[in-house]
Amino acid sequence: MCSRRIVLIASLLASGIMLGGCSTFDPTEWFNTKKPLPGDRKEMFPGGVPGVAQGVPPELVEGYRESEPPPPQVAEEKPGPKPKPKPKPRPQQAAAPRAAPPQQQRAAPEQSQSVFPEPPRR
Repeated sequence: MCSRRIVLIASLLASGIMLGGCSTFDPTEWFNTKKPLPGDRKEMFPGGVPGVAQGVPPELVEGYRESEPPPPQVAEEKPGPKPKPKPKPRPQQAAAPRAAPPQQQRAAPEQSQSVFPEPPRR
């Protein structure tokens, strides 16, 4: 049992030392068969994306306090003559409804009181 542990530790150390000698250890390179496109790679926005703040927004930083807006300045008003209140309008009396001519009163009973139109007569 003890010899197995020694062999396991020795093999792990040896493989660690061998892998440490590699300049880049990237196992994805072993299976990658695609070639990168030719040409120069340049940053799209070298100074950062326009209109976007760089870094972590201040609202997400621990201990952030919103800056309190300055209190509104109240302009001192000079007491002047008070404007006269408008007089209250007088209530107007509604005109009495006019009586409909007798011809229209006779036509009303002929029409049905239903919300749906009457079917056409044949």
